[in-house]
Amino acid sequence: MHDMVIRGGTIVDGTGAARFTGDIAIDNGLISQIGKVSGGGREEIDASGMVVAPGWVDVHTHYDGQATWDQEMAPSSWHGVTTVIMGNCGVGFAPAKPDRHEWLISLMEGVEDIPGTALSEGMSWNWETFPEYLDELERMPRTVDIGTHVPHGAVRAYVLGDREQPGAIPTSEDISEMSRIVEEGVRAGALGFSTSRTVLHRSVDGELVPGTTATAEELIEIGRGMGRVGYGVFEMASDLMREWDEFGWMGQLSRETGLPVTFAALQSIAKEQPLDEQIQRMRAENDNGANIVAQIALRGNGIIMAWQGTVHPFRLRPSWQAIAELPWAEQKAKLLDPAFRAQLLSEADDYSQVPEELKGVAWIVSSGWAMQFEMDDDFDYEPQADASIATRSAAKGVSPQEYAYDMLCANEGTGFIYLPLLNYADGNLDFLEALQESDDTVNSLSDGGAHCGTICDAASPTFMLQHWVRDRKRGKRISLENAVKRQCRDTAVLYGLEDRGVLAPGYLADLNIIDMDRIKLGKPWLAFDLPAGGKRLLQKADGYMCTIKSGQVTFRNGECLGVYPGALIRGPQRVELAIAAE
Repeated sequence: MHDMVIRGGTIVDGTGAARFTGDIAIDNGLISQIGKVSGGGREEIDASGMVVAPGWVDVHTHYDGQATWDQEMAPSSWHGVTTVIMGNCGVGFAPAKPDRHEWLISLMEGVEDIPGTALSEGMSWNWETFPEYLDELERMPRTVDIGTHVPHGAVRAYVLGDREQPGAIPTSEDISEMSRIVEEGVRAGALGFSTSRTVLHRSVDGELVPGTTATAEELIEIGRGMGRVGYGVFEMASDLMREWDEFGWMGQLSRETGLPVTFAALQSIAKEQPLDEQIQRMRAENDNGANIVAQIALRGNGIIMAWQGTVHPFRLRPSWQAIAELPWAEQKAKLLDPAFRAQLLSEADDYSQVPEELKGVAWIVSSGWAMQFEMDDDFDYEPQADASIATRSAAKGVSPQEYAYDMLCANEGTGFIYLPLLNYADGNLDFLEALQESDDTVNSLSDGGAHCGTICDAASPTFMLQHWVRDRKRGKRISLENAVKRQCRDTAVLYGLEDRGVLAPGYLADLNIIDMDRIKLGKPWLAFDLPAGGKRLLQKADGYMCTIKSGQVTFRNGECLGVYPGALIRGPQRVELAIAAE
């Protein structure tokens, strides 16, 4: 008698092989048999007409604080994710000296738009070193497995103390100590190290994050800490300025240590190196023995703008500034007042407090009407120009700013505007088609748990199925087999998690049972359910019949069952193929 048997599903096993119909037996949290299972199960699930796939492995999230208090791990867990890797982009909460707690919170709040009040109230800070942080994470079971990086920002702050200021130059002794701390963290179970080198990443006070001005020598020496252990992934977000020669040092580091280096590869009208040049530079290094992997997003990295969100087009107007700190009820009364509307719309944007290098972005937010789209009930995340505010306002015979204001005021002030700031320079997603067939790219950049008031891309795996596999009308689609492989096996193998992402005997019993006819993203909404009433954008999905983690059903038809088999991942994981049960 098996613990569980899933009967008659369309099995997409994560390897890229053709789908087939069969059964899956589960015992002791592992897949024990696949194909035709004759024995019964203590629990039986009829998956006829459903797709059975591995649980999604999301390697780019920011649950570093939330993981210390939340067992459900929403919203990623709502979208079939069974493994998350956090601590990306150089931000996190360990190591942490007691006098640096608020500094680290301000860094995370600024970079990842996670409410500082929620982090302050939610986290216990029962740790100082990185190994102690892992011990704290290990105490709480969750719906998903979690792994993490050692973050550059926390390491620099721990070593430099008050000397950690924008542009700080560490001594050779400082760099050696940083390398030692990273080595210690990886030996304790971290899956890698992360840093950030983009001017878009700033603390809540507007200061550049610590890694932005780090030298290649510092970064390579830190990577050598992982090299001494023998495993770990070096992850980076960067503006990829040509004079920094990012690909040069990434290639050197990868060749010297034998470890993978991965970076956020995004199309942007602002990036100095276009995406195709980024990929070419990466491949030139890989042809010379490096192992660099590009993380790509499957849709425009879009800001969702709302009155109660972090960003909207009118934040730089004096009338908004005058009410920005009021309670929502008072703000709403003002916003729905015709006299206030007329006054605000008559005003110019005040860019005086915007850093010079961000003024272009600020203009797009406040006036880029051709790049902003109305989010209606059946919103297409690959919108055409005729859905833009510029086009629709012209058709209505009103100004774009009037149209945008009224959109935000819809449904008692809860309307949304979508602004794909990155990955949408061409007005379509065609440039991603070839990258979906490339072994040197992985589907990533969901930022689950982050950008709480601006982005809700934790739903990326669901978007992949709904848009890229089933519904896309512009350009090519991708096969279900390839989509599953890219979000399961490929992401898992990058981080050495060889025990998951594939449906075969001996692998973790992490599965999704999916109704592909019903798979659909829900409409985003703003919730105020974080500690201290912190806000976050959330989005659910239809079509997930069951999500199973380590052989236990954690979600059924989108509802959390209060079952928490997820654990902390420490280091690479190997699979020992089981002998199929008779």
